[in-house]
Amino acid sequence: MCGTLGGEEKGDLAFAVLGETMSANPAASGTDSTSRNHLLAALPAADYERLRPDLELVPLPLGMAVYESGGRLDYVYFPTDCIVSLLYVMKSGASAEIAVVGYEGLVGVALFMGGESTTSRAVVQSAGNAYRLPSKILKREFEHSGPLQHLLLRYTQALITQMAQTAVCNRHHTVEQQLARWLLLSLDRLFTNELKMTQELIANMLGVRREGVTEAAGKLQTAGMIQYNRGRIKVLDRPRLEQQVCECYAVVKRETDRLLPATTAA
Repeated sequence: MCGTLGGEEKGDLAFAVLGETMSANPAASGTDSTSRNHLLAALPAADYERLRPDLELVPLPLGMAVYESGGRLDYVYFPTDCIVSLLYVMKSGASAEIAVVGYEGLVGVALFMGGESTTSRAVVQSAGNAYRLPSKILKREFEHSGPLQHLLLRYTQALITQMAQTAVCNRHHTVEQQLARWLLLSLDRLFTNELKMTQELIANMLGVRREGVTEAAGKLQTAGMIQYNRGRIKVLDRPRLEQQVCECYAVVKRETDRLLPATTAA
């Protein structure tokens, strides 16, 4: 992800936090497929090698529930080329997205924050793959109070910022602004400028009526910022979309770039 800090400055910040160089980590050097997840690639070599035997690359198809609200977290997931939405589901069945996770992070922060379950539901928004790690392995490494713990706590802070800003955005900004924010945050977490997503699913993510998404998407398309056709959304003019979006996107992006290492995924 591109950041407001220069690559060298952000890299120095990351190294200072993690306490040692990443150069010997195969993921950091791009010689290992786990480099497509920034957290794994940011780990010092010794910490990464302890995790490596238990990391399993698994497919995450569109619509798959990685975990349900209240369910036990047996694994955590490090996405490589997919997006997972964290949703809050009401008793009525209505839902709204509270955060998105892609190659910058992991799914399952409740595990190392002291709980064995979470009130949110995690659903695959954009199909792809992720590295799955048994919960007991992550908890063991987290309790060492080393670089992995520091990195995961910083990621959690960035995720909390995204959740808080999403709540503010959904309350105070137009559907068009919310859609622009959602598109930009999603694309920041993928290696593409195109999403496969129906308007109905977007409406469920944003917690708004489908008609509102149709109108908002139509305005963005008429303005030449996106192209929407048969469930595919392609961003044509990102600079203009960034001008259109509300302040919430910039708040989340700045905090994510400030807290997480500037690792370039392979």
